[in-house]
Amino acid sequence: MVGRRAGGRTVPRTSPTPGPPSPTRRPDAGRRVLTGALRHSLLRTLTVALLGAASAATAVALPAVLGHTLDLALDSAPGAGHALALSAVLLVAEVLLDALVTLTGGVTTARSTAWLRHRGTGHLLSLGPLRATDRFTTGDLVNRLTGNAAEAGSAPTTAAAALAALLTPVGALVALALTDLWLAAVFLAGLPLLTLLLRSFARGSSDSVRRYQRVQAEIASRLVEALGGARTIAAAGTARREGARILAPLPELGAQGRLMWQVYGRAVVGSSILVPLLTTAVLAVGGLRLAHGALTVGGLLAASRYAALTAGLGGLTGQLNALVRSRAAARRIGELLALPPAGHGARSLPADGRGRLELRGVTVARDGAPVLHGVDLVVPGGTTMAVVGRSGAGKSLLAAVAGRLTDPDDGTVLLDGVRLDQADPVQLRQEVGYAFERPALFGDTVGEAIAFGPRPVPARRIEAAARAAGADPFVRLLPGGYATPLADAPLSGGEFQRLGVARAFAHAGRLLILDDATSSLDTVTEHHVSRALLKDVRPGTRLLITHRLSSAARADLVAWLERGRIRAVAPHDVLWRDPDYRAVFSPTAPAPGTPS
Repeated sequence: MVGRRAGGRTVPRTSPTPGPPSPTRRPDAGRRVLTGALRHSLLRTLTVALLGAASAATAVALPAVLGHTLDLALDSAPGAGHALALSAVLLVAEVLLDALVTLTGGVTTARSTAWLRHRGTGHLLSLGPLRATDRFTTGDLVNRLTGNAAEAGSAPTTAAAALAALLTPVGALVALALTDLWLAAVFLAGLPLLTLLLRSFARGSSDSVRRYQRVQAEIASRLVEALGGARTIAAAGTARREGARILAPLPELGAQGRLMWQVYGRAVVGSSILVPLLTTAVLAVGGLRLAHGALTVGGLLAASRYAALTAGLGGLTGQLNALVRSRAAARRIGELLALPPAGHGARSLPADGRGRLELRGVTVARDGAPVLHGVDLVVPGGTTMAVVGRSGAGKSLLAAVAGRLTDPDDGTVLLDGVRLDQADPVQLRQEVGYAFERPALFGDTVGEAIAFGPRPVPARRIEAAARAAGADPFVRLLPGGYATPLADAPLSGGEFQRLGVARAFAHAGRLLILDDATSSLDTVTEHHVSRALLKDVRPGTRLLITHRLSSAARADLVAWLERGRIRAVAPHDVLWRDPDYRAVFSPTAPAPGTPS
């Protein structure tokens, strides 16, 4: 099974969890998202509504003017030419207004979607790297910030267009009543059935749309996981099996899709039957009224057009469908925005601090089970401490807590006497650096990838950091050296890792945390990096998450982590006397003093 990354390591996952747990599902979350999108695009939405209302008014006025023009022409009465010119003006105005509604609506939808994606991405980044991925899978997050944001972003335009779409049939019904009350009464007789049809559609489609979007997110989550582990899948020869796993929810997706279209189809078919019947009834009664002299030919023409426009109520099913989808999508975005962001303080770290790190009663749980249990740990300022333990002991989670990549569920973490959740976040990121086992490199060139961080880095420091990390020799062999485009640099796993270490060295502050950041390096290079870490990088506290015996031996102190608890803190040579400690590195590790 493919895993997901957290804090630079791969965390196994037994099954994707595309939706958040029930506490984050708030019934008004979607409404708040839609309200926010409407407020953001209020002026443009009002413009769409006004243009739509003007188009509706033009559409309602045109049949009366055409009917009057026809009567004048049949009677050879004066003013027929002016009436014909007015009809042409109204026709052109309707076309232009519809075009403006389409253009303005498209711009409004694009701006609303961009705002929702910007807000969602900003909130996601404010949560910290682990908080969001603890609740949502990566694929689900991508789905919420792309497809769901686009559907929710269309809500203001759809609502404005729906208002205009409602004004047209309502206005036409009023105009039909002014033309002939009997004709309006005939149409109103079937209106309750049309209203029930629309209500049934809105109620029936809401649940199916929500389930359809949930299954979509599940498939996206599985696909993203598979892409992240593509090499493992290829090496294991399980591509067919993995493809079947990704597409396993497809039958449910198809079922929900068919259900959606069945609900929509029933509404369309119902309106397609009912609306023509009403229109035919209006025309039949209008013909009788014409035969008895109660209606003119122009009046019948206007009445037939008004009946057709009033029948546009059946077309509201499309608008309702879009609004239902927008609301369901907005609810999914609202679940993401409902996650509380990490709080920050404004306290400054002491200027003379040496990087003393303290963990007091730190407990962290994942998936309801504690991973770190009441950890108490002090790393004296200026000390290099290695954290060792078997796989799954909680080493990387401890590293994440130590630099506030995640917050503990209980307990506090202090740096030079200042709680991390009360520290100024800008200064904290400048003073706490990280290097990971699988670094992600950002920037257009190799040099920019090393310089990427909280503050600008001059070229000389970039090169010095690369030398300290053992990256300078292979970087200079690249076609453009440090200016080589990152996408064109053929990097091995070890070279990739060295660039990540170089980036951490370039931004080293009072606390530097290396989370198994030298695991892909050969022994000679790892020794060079460890020596440079102590001599060539800004002095400070070092926290090394490692499984290498040599790294633990060179550290000032070793914290031995076992099953989420600190078993012992002492120099390596003291701990080495314990056979259980030796077994952390190798079940057959030699006793102290034995050559290795």
